[in-house]
Amino acid sequence: MVSFPPCKINLGLSITGKRADGYHNLETCFYPIAWTDILEVIPSDTFSFTSSGIAIPGREDDNLCIKAYHLLQHAHKLPPVRIHLHKIIPMGAGLGGGSSDAAYTLRLLNSVFKLGHSATALAGFAAQLGSDCAFFTQNRSQFGEGRGEVLSDIDVSLKGNYIVMVKPNVHVSTADAYAGIHPHKKEHSLKELLLQHPLHEWRHWIKNDFEESVFKKHPSLQTIKTTLYEAGAVYACMSGSGSTVFGIFQKQIELSSAFPDALVWSGIISA
Repeated sequence: MVSFPPCKINLGLSITGKRADGYHNLETCFYPIAWTDILEVIPSDTFSFTSSGIAIPGREDDNLCIKAYHLLQHAHKLPPVRIHLHKIIPMGAGLGGGSSDAAYTLRLLNSVFKLGHSATALAGFAAQLGSDCAFFTQNRSQFGEGRGEVLSDIDVSLKGNYIVMVKPNVHVSTADAYAGIHPHKKEHSLKELLLQHPLHEWRHWIKNDFEESVFKKHPSLQTIKTTLYEAGAVYACMSGSGSTVFGIFQKQIELSSAFPDALVWSGIISA
């Protein structure tokens, strides 16, 4: 069985406090975008994991797809499977590609073996794998709180708009991004701002708290955001802790030539 794990963007990201466990409390709106990997899960005599496309760094045992399989295998005594991942979504880009692959591994195993788990139940498993894994079991806009794993529905739709996503050859350390943050409670919650203001006003209200410190260290990201606005974006923002910056447009536009040294993906937002 084959599926196409999407990436996500963050419509704003507010860091509201430091937790006793060392993590941070945050508010964000996760939104799925159809820049996808390709994932296949097939029953097999022996377990195996293979990959193609973008090289995946690190130890194979640390791969979230493998961890997702072992999580459900332990709960259900699943037989072996062959997992193949064709990696397209860039890594370390603030797009949650690895988390999506893990969640879609859970979804495929649920279907292949007819386990009968609801999306809510799968989200419970996914939350054990990473803070934003649970979002990808929903496949619709979700408001995230806590570490990002506490999800609730939010009536935000970008359907029919056009998105341009720019991933420069810049690596943003998540640790460095958090080191530059000064968490504090905001006067208005991010959810209130998203729901009270129309899309064309978001640029004045909806912020990503990471941008201030990350843009100081990587000014090219600020340049990308400025270029997107100059090209007519109604809203532009860095996703997560970076380094992808996206722009939302109300009509199709070709901007690849504006970012010759970056990876650019664009398309109509369908969900």
